[in-house]
Amino acid sequence: MSGPVRLGALRHRDFRLFWIGQLISQIGTWMQSVAQAWLVLELTQSPFQLGLVSALQFAPVLLLSPVGGVLSDRFAKRRVLLVSQTAMQLQAFVLAALVWSGRVQYWHVAGLALIYGLGRAIDIPARQSYITDLVGRSDLANAVALNSVVMNGARIVGPAVAGLLIAAFGVALAFFLNGVSFVAVLVALVAIRTQGRPDGAGRLGIREGVLGALSYAAATPPVAFTLGLMVVVSLLVLNFNVVVPLVARDVLNQDAHGFGLLMSTLGAGAVAGAFGVALFRRGEPPLGFLVASGATLCAGLVALALVGHFALAAAVLALLGCCQILFTTGCNTTLQLIAPNQLRGRVMGLYTVTFAGMTPFGSLLVGFVAEHQGVRAACAAGGAIGLLGVGVLVAIAHRAGIAWTQRRAP
Repeated sequence: MSGPVRLGALRHRDFRLFWIGQLISQIGTWMQSVAQAWLVLELTQSPFQLGLVSALQFAPVLLLSPVGGVLSDRFAKRRVLLVSQTAMQLQAFVLAALVWSGRVQYWHVAGLALIYGLGRAIDIPARQSYITDLVGRSDLANAVALNSVVMNGARIVGPAVAGLLIAAFGVALAFFLNGVSFVAVLVALVAIRTQGRPDGAGRLGIREGVLGALSYAAATPPVAFTLGLMVVVSLLVLNFNVVVPLVARDVLNQDAHGFGLLMSTLGAGAVAGAFGVALFRRGEPPLGFLVASGATLCAGLVALALVGHFALAAAVLALLGCCQILFTTGCNTTLQLIAPNQLRGRVMGLYTVTFAGMTPFGSLLVGFVAEHQGVRAACAAGGAIGLLGVGVLVAIAHRAGIAWTQRRAP
């Protein structure tokens, strides 16, 4: 297969602009993620309160992503993204100003995390479904993988840079630079010609739209199974914004720089997985692949509970990062290729609920168990229960007669 075909999504001008803008913006986002976690630990010294901030940040994603999906099916996705990205930029600047003034308190961070979550609840379904408008269905799998390269390449650069900045200048600069980074994606959106106009059949009221998406998912076994896997793995395993700082501080005795490096190894593994998907996957992955990658994620979290050395923890996190991308890009591509155009925004709203929306519960669970039983116990319990949950879903799906190896044409 030739190079241009493997990276076919980059042939599309508007996708290239969107991709470059996201690359710069996501570096800032990961810088803020590291800075926020470290700020909360400096202010409170509490794993539970760290988990609570993460929960507040993702709670709107859980509650409002289906609404965001409906908005993506009612209005031009480009316009929706301009509004959501601007709101998140303002949040970053306010947080930077509070820290620089020396007046920042825990409740400020918690409240601004909630505001950021509101922006993400609208942003994620629109951004995910907009990709199909930018490249078409034939290049969708490649575009989803390249988008993951951006996000996780930023996860390598952002935390490492944030760790150095925090050690040298404090956390305020990381928040400010995140606000500046949004300029790139806003400029790209203004330059993009594709509006992402909604399908006429998708212009429904919010209540009718949400109920229609739920009915469609329940009546489509591969969609219901994929969303079920996302719930289990996201709830119990994909809580690295809480797990990694706790492992860094309480298990490995690292400072902010060491924490940033651990987050970067997680991102390095994710980038390796994303490049593999971009180069070699076309079309919808088999459901058996989603099961295997999800189960490996659960087992990897159990392994993380057993490590006691920095290098070994970094290696496990790199593996987890790779498996996370294989799993999430597979689920994303599956849902977008199965869903009809008029339902795509709403289906991606459900994807957002199951992916990012489970984080509030998972973060609180990890923070609670870590505070009372230790970080190792929190990792071991999450991974083991996740494996059990995946097994239960596979048993149910087997009885329902779902085909594990069926692939749809791109």
